[in-house]
Amino acid sequence: MSAAEIEKSIRTATVSLAMEGLHVDEQCVAWCRQMLSGEISPDEYLKLVTARAGV
Repeated sequence: MSAAEIEKSIRTATVSLAMEGLHVDEQCVAWCRQMLSGEISPDEYLKLVTARAGV
């Protein structure tokens, strides 16, 4: 994905979650950006997010 596509995807997801009353913090957005750019794997992303959530 290009940087522009990544930002559009994140914006779309953030707005969608906000409509449901949910909030995504900046750290999770940064990890999402890393995942979408190929810096970390989807599994690594899920481990980071679930650990942050205490799951």
